[in-house]
Amino acid sequence: MDIFKKQRQRYATVNPVTRDIPDGLWVKCPRCHEIQYSGELAKQLKVCARCGYHFRLSARERLKITIDEGTFIEWDGDMGPVNPFQNPEYGEKLARAQQESGLKEAVVTGEGDIAGHRVAVAVMDTRFMMASMGTVVGEKITRAIERAREKRLPLIIFSASGGARMQEGIFSLMQMTRTCAALSFFSSAGLLYISVLTDPTTGGVSASFAFAGDIILAEPGALIGFAGPRVIEQTIRQKLPEGFQSAEFLRQHGFVDAVVPRPLLKKTLAQILDLHRSD
Repeated sequence: MDIFKKQRQRYATVNPVTRDIPDGLWVKCPRCHEIQYSGELAKQLKVCARCGYHFRLSARERLKITIDEGTFIEWDGDMGPVNPFQNPEYGEKLARAQQESGLKEAVVTGEGDIAGHRVAVAVMDTRFMMASMGTVVGEKITRAIERAREKRLPLIIFSASGGARMQEGIFSLMQMTRTCAALSFFSSAGLLYISVLTDPTTGGVSASFAFAGDIILAEPGALIGFAGPRVIEQTIRQKLPEGFQSAEFLRQHGFVDAVVPRPLLKKTLAQILDLHRSD
């Protein structure tokens, strides 16, 4: 066994093909298993050319393809996470998430233009602890809603989250009511809120602001729900329908207004904003 191990190590060291290919150059589609060049995939907005699978986007990637170039102004970009119970393991996770994502927290908020329409926007980023909603995520989204109301801007939130951030206990759960309360005042002002559900939108986020939109859009194939399918099946002791908790299933049953492919999403948002324009 040691001989084979040494041969494999030697091959990996001297083989020029293995040595010269940088990491991340090729990407395998998790649905159809097609291997694609990452540069071409980026040009296709990270949508598989073969099967239409929508890869997850970072917050910055989402803003780049949605907001008109040069118009985005970030809000609360210096707001970092908190560790209310001084848990050393949680502190290490936060530091690692910041390093890996390049973000201070799991959501980016601000204002910018979509086809010339000024909007307030919040985009969640699953690279940061699966975009779980902790105190600062809730605070940033609440502030974005309040600023949108003050400036009388339409609001668009791109949800993508594993749910509430349990390391912050009750403080994370409070963000569900805080964001919904802010949205209630926003709605009372007669302003438009468009919720865009991306993969995955689950837990406390799906149970709060994600489904409070005046118009709810979703990307194809997105996982959307509260608890996971396995937990639900164990609770109700029944087999769930095919495609349960997919964007298409929710559209069919009236929980989502439209399932919009990513290449058409900006155009669709622009059309909705144009229809609701108040000159």
